[in-house]
Amino acid sequence: MDIWFKTPNNLEFLQPFYGFSVKGSTFSSVKTQKFGFRNFFSGNWGRGVCVKASSSTLLDLVPETKKENLDFELPMYDPSKGVVVDLAVVGGGPAGLAVAQQVSEAGLSVCSIDPSPKLIWPNNYGVWVDEFEAMDLLDCLDATWSGAVVYVDDDRTKNLDRPYGRVNRKQLKSKMMQKCILNGVKFHQAKVIKAIHEEAKSMLICSDGVTIQAKVVLDATGFSRCLVQYDKPYNPGYQVAYGILAEVEEHPFDTSKMLFMDWRDSHLNNSIELKERNRKVPTFLYAMPFSSNRIFLEETSLVARPGLRMDDIQERMVARLNHLGIKVKSIEEDERCVIPMGGPLPVIPQRVVGIGGTAGMVHPSTGYMVARTLAAAPVVADAIIQYLGSEKNHLGDELSTSVWKDLWPIERRRQREFFCFGMDILLKLDLSATRRFFDAFFDLEPRYWHGFLSSRLFLPELMFFGLSLFSHASNTSRIEIMTKGTLPLVTMINNLLRDAE
Repeated sequence: MDIWFKTPNNLEFLQPFYGFSVKGSTFSSVKTQKFGFRNFFSGNWGRGVCVKASSSTLLDLVPETKKENLDFELPMYDPSKGVVVDLAVVGGGPAGLAVAQQVSEAGLSVCSIDPSPKLIWPNNYGVWVDEFEAMDLLDCLDATWSGAVVYVDDDRTKNLDRPYGRVNRKQLKSKMMQKCILNGVKFHQAKVIKAIHEEAKSMLICSDGVTIQAKVVLDATGFSRCLVQYDKPYNPGYQVAYGILAEVEEHPFDTSKMLFMDWRDSHLNNSIELKERNRKVPTFLYAMPFSSNRIFLEETSLVARPGLRMDDIQERMVARLNHLGIKVKSIEEDERCVIPMGGPLPVIPQRVVGIGGTAGMVHPSTGYMVARTLAAAPVVADAIIQYLGSEKNHLGDELSTSVWKDLWPIERRRQREFFCFGMDILLKLDLSATRRFFDAFFDLEPRYWHGFLSSRLFLPELMFFGLSLFSHASNTSRIEIMTKGTLPLVTMINNLLRDAE
């Protein structure tokens, strides 16, 4: 696993090679969709020990990291044959495998390149059930809740009538891998270190010295931005979270509902310093209660620039658990997450095609990405199939330009600009303003907040969404939106006009 370091204000962010979350105790001495990414193993380490009032004690309960691999025999790529494959997919995450599966179904040759192709993804994914239902992936959910709840503060609660689910990452990867194997996808266990492009093909130089030739290269390596190029300064917001899957003596949450957001801060009343920090840059609790004594708990900073320190988030979580009377008996695993949000899109077009984090597809206002990228996989796959077809026979730059155009059409770019506008406002809100914002947000008609969170609204609908949000907001919140949103609005309009040119 490669580590990505970002050091604004002496903050160290740990980021895995494929851009999701760091799991287990390997990095717990350092510190890190959250709306999108979550993960689990089972175990009984640390049974009988309860959390005290320090995050270091909480970390003492974290078991040693375990890695689980699928029990598959993979058809491996044979470099001695010197075959030029139609598609080389760099990265074996959900998006990369989804494209590999769909392109290979059309009879095209595909090679999937990943340092650990059998490794079960070490991150936990939470999704709205309707998103996975639309992609025929309901069999890949291992827990569902009839709805979700949001605690705006001690007096205001929002009950969301939208089922939520946890992805069974082993089942999802197994399903994708089995289809890839059946379709003839070849696998190569290595890291790509360089790409050399010729007129009609590209050569990928791997860490083991093997060169793989392909007509199309897809970078699906997440936030590492392995091959996809950017030409603008990268200054995103950061979603940072710390989560644990734990056995507890008890917890106060309804097991039929998942806790989407808890913005209450009464757990910080005994610490003036912590409460003031939380007032300026708030965090919320996200929780998946599986039973009365087994629960996933995650303290999350929605978006900040620079991102919060991990030890700060852990300290807030411990204070919250103590306040809620949640005594942790054992931790199956922990999760440290850092998700860059917003920032510029990559150079469009360019020779390497991207998908997921490397292609700027994280929702800039929420951190959501999994369902969005899985839904985009058919778009990328269909474009590759179409433009490699005998009728058009696009190759090289012409082919990648066509695929990028389908991946980021003008309406998607405009949608992303609006989401970045939303992120820029959220970055400026303190706890009180954040509460007012979400109080209005979840009072909207479901089609608006559903569509916003799931990237289903495009610019005309987003304008109506914005007007509806403004009408539902309190007078104080309206003033905040106008004062804090004026400059981001001007920036968005200028970017939209520039893009239209």
